[in-house]
Amino acid sequence: METMNVALPESMKSFVQERVSEGGYSSVSEYVRDLIRADQKRRVEERVDALLLDGLNSGPPIEVTPEYWEDKKRRLVERLSKSKGK
Repeated sequence: METMNVALPESMKSFVQERVSEGGYSSVSEYVRDLIRADQKRRVEERVDALLLDGLNSGPPIEVTPEYWEDKKRRLVERLSKSKGK
């Protein structure tokens, strides 16, 4: 694991130390890693939200039925067969 040094003003350093002791973290590093993981998760969720909105705004809705899935599967198999034949 790599080491990283971060300069913080005294007020922030005190805040971090309080969070470590109150939050049940074993170290400042553990607290910072938890913050980074939360930020990574938030970014993934934002991306998923954006993709869902793109989907909702992509056109009129369609009814998804068992027949729809069968037709979709058939077309994908056809497309795969054509691409293997090239």
